[in-house]
Amino acid sequence: MKTLFVSDLDGTLLHGDKTISMYTCDVINKLAEKGIMFSYATARSFITARKVTDGLNAGIPLIIYNGAFIVDNATGSIMLSNYFTEKVYSLLDDLIGNNIIPIVYAYIDGIEKFSFVENKCSRSMKDFLSTRENDVRANPLTDIKQLYNGNIFYITCIDDEEKLKPFYYKYKSDFHCIFQRDIYSNEQWLEIMPQSSSKSNAVLRLKKYLNAEKVVVFGDGKNDVDMFNIADESYAVENAVEDLKKIATGIIGNNNDDSVAKWLELNILENGYIK
Repeated sequence: MKTLFVSDLDGTLLHGDKTISMYTCDVINKLAEKGIMFSYATARSFITARKVTDGLNAGIPLIIYNGAFIVDNATGSIMLSNYFTEKVYSLLDDLIGNNIIPIVYAYIDGIEKFSFVENKCSRSMKDFLSTRENDVRANPLTDIKQLYNGNIFYITCIDDEEKLKPFYYKYKSDFHCIFQRDIYSNEQWLEIMPQSSSKSNAVLRLKKYLNAEKVVVFGDGKNDVDMFNIADESYAVENAVEDLKKIATGIIGNNNDDSVAKWLELNILENGYIK
């Protein structure tokens, strides 16, 4: 049976220090050489995902920005995209009107940018942006109206939980919203995307594109729930949130123990994965 294997990155395939081990790379690269289809689905951009997976040569298309895009592994060229409609402008009006100034991801004049208003950033936003120093996509602004520019595909709000929670409940039916704490900083995030942007939709599209018959996924966070719901088999790492563990086919070891790679090595390289 032709199976597509998809893993989350942060908290799942990556160690807690945002690195991927040589062991994990070796296992997955051997699988790719044998024709096994392995990809990842991440909230990261193509640029930051490729940086933290240096040494991994999976080969097939990748899912980035929580499913907003499917991109070519080698070039980063977009194969599938999801952009907001004009409804995004009233959403931005509401957020900004309530003193929630987001980071807005968009293609502006055909170039990928993440825009933010420097003198309106919360402390937690500044901490996150400090991890993106020298990023070619960074677009610091002085005029808040410029946040509305371009073809917008992703909005990130980093602020107090009690401040963001009402907006999660207000918009979760209209958009694809993820409300969770960042695994590295423990800061509260509200991420808002077009309704069609999700790991689940992207995985199903990739499955169809590759003519796969089965999907097996690995994850740790709330943004993996929809992906687990559509998979034939789903495995949560030991450090995963309880909501994910409850719906998983099984629980594997901790992300710091290369548990995805160990599962793949045991079930495919050693035992052939016949089910």
